[in-house]
Formats: sequence, structure tokens, C-alpha cells
Amino acid sequence: MSHTIAAVSTGNTVSAIGIIRLTGDDSAAIAEKVFMPNNGTPLSQAPNRKLVLGQLQDKNGRTIDHCCAIFSRGPHSYTGEDTVEFHCHGSPAVLSAGLEALYMAGAMPAQRGEFTKRAFLNGKLDLTEAEAVIDLIEADSAEAAANAAGQVGGVLQKKLAPIYDDLTNLCSHFHAVLDYPDEDIEDFGLERYESSLKANQKALQNILSTYEHGRILKSGVAAAIVGKANVGKSSLLNALAGYDRVIVTDIPGTTRDTVEEVVKVGGVKLRLIDTAGIRDTEDVVEAIGVERSRKAVENADMVVFVCDGSQPLSEEDEAIIDLCCDRENAVALINKTDLGQVVDPSDLPFMYVVEISTKSGSGMDQFADVVETLFDHDLPCDGSILTNTRQYDAIRRANDAMERSLKGLRRGLTPDMVLIDVEQAMEAMGEVTGATVREDITARIFERFCVGK
Repeated sequence: MSHTIAAVSTGNTVSAIGIIRLTGDDSAAIAEKVFMPNNGTPLSQAPNRKLVLGQLQDKNGRTIDHCCAIFSRGPHSYTGEDTVEFHCHGSPAVLSAGLEALYMAGAMPAQRGEFTKRAFLNGKLDLTEAEAVIDLIEADSAEAAANAAGQVGGVLQKKLAPIYDDLTNLCSHFHAVLDYPDEDIEDFGLERYESSLKANQKALQNILSTYEHGRILKSGVAAAIVGKANVGKSSLLNALAGYDRVIVTDIPGTTRDTVEEVVKVGGVKLRLIDTAGIRDTEDVVEAIGVERSRKAVENADMVVFVCDGSQPLSEEDEAIIDLCCDRENAVALINKTDLGQVVDPSDLPFMYVVEISTKSGSGMDQFADVVETLFDHDLPCDGSILTNTRQYDAIRRANDAMERSLKGLRRGLTPDMVLIDVEQAMEAMGEVTGATVREDITARIFERFCVGK
């Protein structure tokens, strides 16, 4: 028996429809205290997963909404338990009053992520699917949503399951021979499993190789816009954002700190970081901004160097070029071409150089083409792309353990020593699927969720 929990699942903003969710053994009994079906049939006797029209009443018995209720009997529900949902008009006042009435009738407030946590604990979702739920909710592109939906459907788990099963077979064979020497069990020889261990490590490496693209798919490319003061860095960010996100003036040093904006460029999500002009300054505040600009360059996935093409390159430009040109994915933009151009692309030691005018918009399409060339990798967004940092770390540790096991095998270590690493790999994979996940890890995972999910 589990206590029954309730929460609003659609947030607290005004909307056409708002949903109150209730799950637990007493869901129907509690719901019947606040919901009066128009057909007179108690909700507990309603057909499974069929909408029922009725009246939702507050704690004082007043009708606050004419809405629909749906009763999903466990185990055939999202959480695996009896679940009731009220589909109301989306007034926050109605939803709050209905939720308060459910609490008065015996329901407990749901904690963050508790509905999905129950689905996991009741075996309705494995851990990869449960974590993908919040990724699907937070997805801000069709590609990210498609990949998260694939993981909700179990794609990642299906890639890990054969590896885990194969290693389980290997370990169980060894322990069977060790524990039951008198039984007629085929002799265990570790060498016969070498090709299998290699194949399983290769499969883990293939999963790991998708993470860089997955990180960008989920979080976007961190692109630092750098250059000396007053070359048009903020104008570039405003042009890409489509509105005046940053103040632009002719006064050098207007941008005194890093400013971030998420934009879509050529189908790639960029987290643009407009930095303070990198220059020597005695202004204490501006100096802090310049130092942050340097750190932004160090941590960025992409560096966009901007210079004023209507003026000769200065020593400041050259110093910033030295800071940027050896960075991976560095792009140079020669701005202000509408004012006449004295800087030639051959003057800049970058693989990608684009001539633009943030004022007229010329060259922006060419810049988008460069971004797509660098980051629009042709990978299927079907759930097979690894986007979760926690999962990446666990699979990385599994891969490292597999590598140690293979090295131990080649050095002639005894089977029990080799299998220590194999079992560590299995334990790490279990942290991804939930096979061996600890309670503290489970709690940390579901802290990402909001109440009602």
C-alpha cells in the first residue's frame, strides 16, 4: 500500500486546460469526495481510461468547475498505480482550490518528480526512460524532442541490455564452475571470451562517441564572440537574436560583462556569449569583464573573432587573434564591410573567414553555413544519442573497466582478477539502467523534475 499523492501537472499559468493528477491506492476513493459525475455513476465504477464529465467541488462543497475526470487502474497507468486525472479549465484559482480539496480528502502533496519516480520504482520505466521524461519536457528543438522521445521509448536501454546480458553470462559461467565443481558444467576458459569483451567495449565506445553531439543537441554550442572594443560584437549578437538584446553605442567598453543569448543559426542552437572588448583598461569593472572574456574563450565550443574591416588590424586585434586562432572551431568575421573594406580574408590566420555587415545583414547566410559545417553532424535523433552527463560518466567508467579487463586478460591475470573489472563495468552500466542504482542516486536524479511530473 502506498500513500496517495496529488499535484497540478500543468503549471500555474493561465491556460485553456489544466490537469490535476492523483496517484496511489486510494485515488478513486479520494477523487469521489470532490468530483460528482453527471451520470451519477461513482468514478470507481467508471470504465477504465474513459473521460467522465462532472463537477469538481472545493473543500466547502461548492462547485468550482465543470470538468472531466479519467480513472486509470493500476498497473496499466503511467505510475503503475491507480491514477485519476482531472482535466479542468486552466484557471490557477480553480486548480489550487481543487488541489486543496484533494488534500482535505486525504491526499498528500507530491514531491518533485514523484509521479515519474513511482513509475520507475513500479517497473513502468527504466532509469534511462525516466530521465528522458524531463529531457522531453525541457526540449527546445524538434531534434532534441525526437531524441528524448526515443529514449523514453527505451532506445538507450536496448543498446545497453545486450552488453549487460553478455557480461552476466560470462560471470555466471565462471561462478558456476567455481561454486559447483562436481557438476557437469562446461569448463571455463577466459580466452574464449576475449572477442566478446572486445565487441562489448566497442559497443560502449560507440555510445560514448555520440555524447559530444548530444551535449550540443541538448545545451547548444557555447560560442564566445570576441574582439577589441567597438568592432560590432554586440551588433552581431543583436542581429542573430533578432532584437536589441545588448546596448550598442560608439563608446568603447559599453559591454562590461559577458552577455548570453540562445539563438538558432543554420539549424544549430548557439549559446552566444557577447564578451567585453579584450583590451588593457584601468577601469576596475571593465577589467573584470575582460578577464571573464578570456575565460569564456577558454571554455567555449566555438570562438567567433570579430574585427572592423573598415580599419587596419591593430596590435589589439593581433593579440586577440593569437588568443583565438589555435582554438578548435574558431571563425573570423570581418565586420562593417558596408563602410569599405581594408582587411582582406588572407590577413587572418583562420580556417573560416566570413565578410559580413551586421548593419545590412550581408554575409550572415555564409556565417550560418560555416556553423552548420562545424556542428550539424548527420546523426539520427532517435534516442541513440547520449545527452545526459550522469549517464555519460557511468558509461565512461564502464568502458574504462572493460579496457582494464582486456589488459588483464592479455597479461595473463587469473579469471577472478579479470572479472573484478567486468563486474565493475556491469555496476556502472546498472547506474544507467537502474539495475543496481542506489537510493541516493535515485533521489538526485528525480530532483531535476518539477512537482506534478
